[in-house]
Amino acid sequence: MVTLTQAVFLGYMLLLVLERLVELALSRRNAARAFARGGVESGQAHYRFMVAFHTLFLVACVGEVFLLERAFPGAWGWAALALAVVAQGLRYWAIATLGDRWNSRIIVVPDLAPVTHGPYRFLRHPNYVAVVLELAAVPLIHGAWWTAVVFSLGNAALLFVRIRAEEAALGAAYSRAFSRRPRFIPEVPHG
Repeated sequence: MVTLTQAVFLGYMLLLVLERLVELALSRRNAARAFARGGVESGQAHYRFMVAFHTLFLVACVGEVFLLERAFPGAWGWAALALAVVAQGLRYWAIATLGDRWNSRIIVVPDLAPVTHGPYRFLRHPNYVAVVLELAAVPLIHGAWWTAVVFSLGNAALLFVRIRAEEAALGAAYSRAFSRRPRFIPEVPHG
């Protein structure tokens, strides 16, 4: 028998799947625009793995909750939900800031200046920070701690490859613009 909290969690996960499908459609549209402007793609070898990894993450969240009968962890579950919502806000801030330059693939249009406003004023990779937070928080909403640990570790390895490929593709102008910005954790000004 499905509990109320399990049903709500399942509904949340279905919304997350729909959100991912919308993101993929947006990414496809933006990729077509980038290619029309002479965009060059990098990182194709790891992209398929990344898509499979994130798809499996969504399945694992639901699977652990239902197959291992994880109970809703009360206050910890609410805290995890709050963190997941913050992660989504950061993701959409990054996507909105990049506009039609945002893509789930690495496609660089030559001669475009790096985007240095929005969350990019503080970090090189705010979208990846959102992903890190989300992979840790979403499973913990309903106590799926194995999924949180395993996919957080897997994501660290994936980001190691992804960020190197992306920064190399973005080139010298990006390196100059972001040389003093941290990758993941914003610096707190000393006052």
